[in-house]
Amino acid sequence: MTEVDVHDARRFRNALGWFTTGVAVVTTRVRGGEPIGITVNSFSSVSLDPPLVLWCLDKKSDTLAAFETATHFTVNVLREEHQEISSRLSRKGDHSLAGLAVVERESGCPALRDALAHFECEIEARHDAGDHVIMIGRVLNFDHAEDGRPLLYHRGGYQMLPPL
Repeated sequence: MTEVDVHDARRFRNALGWFTTGVAVVTTRVRGGEPIGITVNSFSSVSLDPPLVLWCLDKKSDTLAAFETATHFTVNVLREEHQEISSRLSRKGDHSLAGLAVVERESGCPALRDALAHFECEIEARHDAGDHVIMIGRVLNFDHAEDGRPLLYHRGGYQMLPPL
């Protein structure tokens, strides 16, 4: 095992890449009402009682202002066939959900219709954490598909589960 300088950001990121994650899109509305989304792989459960989840947003993200003023968000767990959606919403620039199949949740927050799971949340807390902001949401509502396969992220690329 190789030990390295913990301040070497590229090597640190490469080491983190060995931890396989799911891929999600977090959606909300900007002040004008337009639905937007951003791809994340930093989604995690925090608590079952009360039901809390978290995700992390880079402070350099062009969606930061929208999520700093939002009161609600929806975490949409992506299917393996959602690579194009994930790639599109991971880039700087257009985070619009135009052209995607979107439904409105009870809170008025947008959600991707065909996601494997949805977690509709009210912002519980935001925490400054280095170059990211940790967003904690209280889950108001959730649902999930009965079948499907998740999109995974490993070592800088999309992966899929092997056939079961």
